[in-house]
Amino acid sequence: MQGGFWQYCQRLLGWGADSTSHLEKYLATLGAFVGIGLIYAVTHWLLPSEAAFWVVASMGASAVLLFVVPHGALSQPWAVIGGHGLSALVGVTCQQLLPDSPVTPALAVALAILAMQYARCIHPPGGATALSAVIGGTAIHDLGFAFVLSPVLLNVAIILLVAVLFNCLFPWRRYPAALARQPQPLANPGGLSPEDFYHALRQVDSYLDIRFDDLLEVMQLAQQHAQAKRLVAADILLGACYSNALPGDAWAVRQVIDAAGKSGRGLRDQVIYKVVAGSGLGNTGVCRRQDMASWAASAVARQGDGWIRVSPDESVASAASGM
Repeated sequence: MQGGFWQYCQRLLGWGADSTSHLEKYLATLGAFVGIGLIYAVTHWLLPSEAAFWVVASMGASAVLLFVVPHGALSQPWAVIGGHGLSALVGVTCQQLLPDSPVTPALAVALAILAMQYARCIHPPGGATALSAVIGGTAIHDLGFAFVLSPVLLNVAIILLVAVLFNCLFPWRRYPAALARQPQPLANPGGLSPEDFYHALRQVDSYLDIRFDDLLEVMQLAQQHAQAKRLVAADILLGACYSNALPGDAWAVRQVIDAAGKSGRGLRDQVIYKVVAGSGLGNTGVCRRQDMASWAASAVARQGDGWIRVSPDESVASAASGM
């Protein structure tokens, strides 16, 4: 019961597994440091410190997207250019038409969001740029529409240049995403086509931060990874972990905690298992070895916050080492 409640809280809060390596995290941190360092210097050279604070704040949010999720739809060049540029234009316009009005800040952000959606350049930090054009103070107000070009678009150019040059040093972090290496496509993976994915996205009717091409790539890689033989009774080993590979709340990982030997009639004997992840966490059960093989999609091993597909022997070794 406790495990189920904890899993519900995790889903409610949006806390999930992180598949990125330590190296990836350090590179994202370094890239953001370089990008914001340059922007901070340029912005404080162009604007008084009080006004520069608001501009740098919105670019700091952009740095998170460009260096942590460089392949994300919200991080691509048009999203950054259009998101900041259009939002700055909307913010300045609202400030000039309705100066000192209590509704101007909210109106600027709302209209910037509307403009970004129709211009297909949704970039969340753009909302902060629109807001800074209204509440940034006299120094920003005095710039008028020049604020759009400098410092906003100038800073955009700087952070995009840093993102391109920095990420190009690492093959898996190419920026823009169109420069990333694409896998060899599978022939009709899983019976699904790009048209099927497009239809599914239309049914969701909500913005997802993933490019359509990236969604297809993930599907291709998943299909390639799934092309492994099904388990048989002899693959059910003491200490190994097995996943049913089902989506959503039905997903579970069981670990065999007691089992008969692998020879002779032992293969038909019962095994005792414990649910170590997913639905029914903490529960134990008993079933035939063949039933466990039929239930399981693959042997798995814990890696970081998640699970990866491995051979049954590798799963046993991983569990024994405490990974």
